[in-house]
Amino acid sequence: MATRTSRWAALGLVAVVAAVAAGCGGSDETSSSTTTTSTETTPSTALKVGLVADAGELNDNGFNELAYNGLKRAERELGIKGRVVEANSAADYVPNMTTLARQGYDLIIGVGFAQGDAIAAAAKRFPDTNFAIVDVDQVSLKGKPANVQGLLFREQQVGYLVGYLAALTARRAGAESISAVGGFKEPPVDRYIAGYRAGADAAVPGTKVTWGYSQDWEDQAKCKEMALNQMAAGSDVVFAAAGLCGLGALQAAKEEGNWGVGVDSDQAFLGTHILTSAVKRVDVAVFRTVRDVGNGSFKAGDSLFNVKNGGLTYGKISSKFSKAAALRTKLNAVAKQIAAGKIKPPVK
Repeated sequence: MATRTSRWAALGLVAVVAAVAAGCGGSDETSSSTTTTSTETTPSTALKVGLVADAGELNDNGFNELAYNGLKRAERELGIKGRVVEANSAADYVPNMTTLARQGYDLIIGVGFAQGDAIAAAAKRFPDTNFAIVDVDQVSLKGKPANVQGLLFREQQVGYLVGYLAALTARRAGAESISAVGGFKEPPVDRYIAGYRAGADAAVPGTKVTWGYSQDWEDQAKCKEMALNQMAAGSDVVFAAAGLCGLGALQAAKEEGNWGVGVDSDQAFLGTHILTSAVKRVDVAVFRTVRDVGNGSFKAGDSLFNVKNGGLTYGKISSKFSKAAALRTKLNAVAKQIAAGKIKPPVK
């Protein structure tokens, strides 16, 4: 990993960084297979940060959009120069990362589990460039590159919270079944669902939980069909942990007069049929990683985000509940137990 003195000091931004920290606890070559989202012009001495995303995913109302929001926040508050490079397929990941590294980017961030192999390959090729990868453990990467930081979330913790609320809600309606629609069967999705199942059983023992995987992040019709099938079998609450595809499951819940549970961002804006959301602060993870590179504290290994440090939480509870305050009190008590280690949700 490259050793750097503080870039913020060089830019006279020390005071700004202190305030932010207190508030939140090459060549011109480009890959022919990419499209880029440029940002406002910043001084040439500004920290340069590249975000590698999949095409069309920056408006998924969830995971990828949150990563982009974290980059935009870093632009506003830290004065960095940000760039997004969108991949049309997995084959574009390494070329896109290579382009950014050759152009002298100080930090390159991969968004999602699928980019793990690409990050490992690019990091090995460019040992003096800092890399970060969302949802991948650094020690699991081939060669354990010393210039990579994994940004990991304990999804099972927030899955437990929304599963707990889902089971209570189903019982209130006289139902005994809830469900989940996952995207690809990957560790982060598995952790969400494992926590969801455990939370439901803790709240209402014997609650039936069904789940399945769409094997897709984008096709909303697939997730909608899965959710409709689950609801036809008796599910009263559907948890959509499938990215953009999951919006189809939430739409199905709306059309059937059932409840939906959002994921990653607070998706209450979709309507009062959203019971709550499992909020995953990918934006905070991206922002803090950029900040760490700027102040010289970035290091290889993993940064962990959980309920205790605010990296995970539940979203708004639907206004359709007349006693939402009582439910929040109950959930907050469970969250405190998770933060204290008294409740340890399973990972699978």
